[in-house]
Formats: sequence, structure tokens, C-alpha cells
Amino acid sequence: MNVLNVFYGVFAVLAVWGIAQAWLSQTRTETIHPIKAFIHLLAFYLSYLLWPLWIFSLYAGFSGIFSQHQAIFVFLLSSLLIYARFIEPHMVLVKTLHYQFNPQQPFKRPVRIALIADLHIGLFSGHERQLKIIVDKINQQQPDFVVVAGDWTYEPEHKLADELKILQNIQAPIYSVTGNHDEQYPGPPIQDLLSHALSVNKVLDIEAQIVEFEEFNLVGVGDLWAGKADMRNLPELPQDKPFILLSHNPDTVEMVPELATRPLMLSGHTHGGQVQLPWLTDYVMKKVSILGHKRGLYQHTHADVFVTVGTGMVGVPFRFGVPPTIDIIEIS
Repeated sequence: MNVLNVFYGVFAVLAVWGIAQAWLSQTRTETIHPIKAFIHLLAFYLSYLLWPLWIFSLYAGFSGIFSQHQAIFVFLLSSLLIYARFIEPHMVLVKTLHYQFNPQQPFKRPVRIALIADLHIGLFSGHERQLKIIVDKINQQQPDFVVVAGDWTYEPEHKLADELKILQNIQAPIYSVTGNHDEQYPGPPIQDLLSHALSVNKVLDIEAQIVEFEEFNLVGVGDLWAGKADMRNLPELPQDKPFILLSHNPDTVEMVPELATRPLMLSGHTHGGQVQLPWLTDYVMKKVSILGHKRGLYQHTHADVFVTVGTGMVGVPFRFGVPPTIDIIEIS
């Protein structure tokens, strides 16, 4: 058996394995589009073919099967895709933002909030390896509490509660709101499944609720695309403390009414583009955020909004130029 046949055999075995895994995973997935889920899972599992392709490009270049230019092209392309599929999605960064509501009236002590969003547990993301990295890095930062700005899921499997069990290792309270993928926009109807998974793992859903702290109030705001982002009652609430608003979609900031103290909204949704490519990413982002939010801090008429790039993936199982990130918001 020559080397070429060995490569063909490896490609064939991996392809059959990938198709089988995609089909089996789809049968365990909460989805209303089985064929669509199967195609997405095919992209996820067949991406393992990139490894033998990467090795084959080297062999083909040295043996003359490919021209030098062809070998370099295939090698570089497969290297890029391997990085975006297998490396960057697990390169969880930690970034810190320092924020003050009123520099003339600083807090008695700084408050550290760990912000994560868009875990998208399901087809591509949120597997045990990545969740363990996220939990460990959050604990290293010793935040006062953690907020999750929605999109927990991306057509998850039935065992969602078990997959989230590792979050019980986070050494701080966890507050959460849901996002469009959790609200059937465009995800499947998994509200009961998610609600149970969060409850048994001690994650507090604060949608339409207020959590009072000594120097500020944390307000959970429902998802914009689901029509649940109602903040008309905020001016009627006591205005003696500033508000931190937790809402999945940063475009919700335009609905914030004028308040005594300019509030800070914490959001996700955009993934920071997820795959950073010239022109194409900006075109897609116009559909994700009408107001042009991508990542970082933005100022609007009645509020500031900070947008995290999140940790998971949708559409394609790649991250490129936008590593998953935990944002520490230090308010003083």
C-alpha cells in the first residue's frame, strides 16, 4: 500500500465518522429543523478532515503531486482553518473595563462584574473543555458576581442541565437573562428546558426583575427580538442609585428612557463579528445590529452600552480574529 492510498483511506474513514457523528448528534438535539442542524453538524465534524489535509499538503508538495504554489496554498488555507476551528475558539481571553457612573461620587469600594454572553451551548460550542476554561478564568478574577447576557443555547441536546453543571463551580452568584436563540428567534422552543437547566445549576434568571446592591440596582431586561424589552417603568422606580441593565441585544439601549443617572447596559449578541474578514463581516454585522454595535463601549442618548464578543459560535464552527472573551467590568 503506497502513501497516497493511506491518505485516501484516512480521508474516507474520517468522512464516514463525521457523517455518522453529525447524524447521531442531530437526533439528540432540540431542533425544529433537523436537516439544517445535520448540515451544521456536518461542517463541525467534517472539519476534522483539515488535519490530514494539512499533512497531505506537505507530502503532496514534496512528492510532486501538487505544484509548489498549489501545495503552499492548500497548506496555508488548511492552517488558517485549523486555527479558526480548533485553536482560537478555546483561547478564552480576559479583558477589563474601568467604568464610573459619576467621578464626583465614586463607589465606597470597586465592584467587579464578570460579563459573559453567547455561550451557545449546542451544535458548536459550550462543550466541557471550553466551559471548564471559562469557569476557571472567572474564578481567577474573583468577581463580586457574574452576569450572563443571553444566548445560552444553539439548538442544544436534551442533557442541557448536565452540561451546565460545571457552572456550579463558579465562586460567585450568577445572574442571567435570555437571548434570541433562547426565545425561538430563530432557535427552537427550549424555554422550559433552559429554565430547568439554569434553576438546578443555581443561575438566577432576573428578566423583568431588580437585584438591589448597596450602590446600584441590577435590572434584567428581556430580549429585543422576542418583544420583551420593556423599560417604560424605570423612571417610576427610586432613582437614588444608578442602574446596571442586563440585556442580550445592545440595540435595546435605544429604548432606555431618560433617568436621573445615566445607566450602563451590558450586552452581547454580536460576537464581535465572530469571523473577522474584510467587507464581509461588516456586511453581516449590519443585519445583526441595526445601530452598528460590534464590541466595546458605546454612548447613546440616555445610556452607555458595553458589548462583549461572547464565547460561543453560530452559523459556522469558526472564530477568527475575535477570540472568546470574559469581560471584567470594574465599577468604581
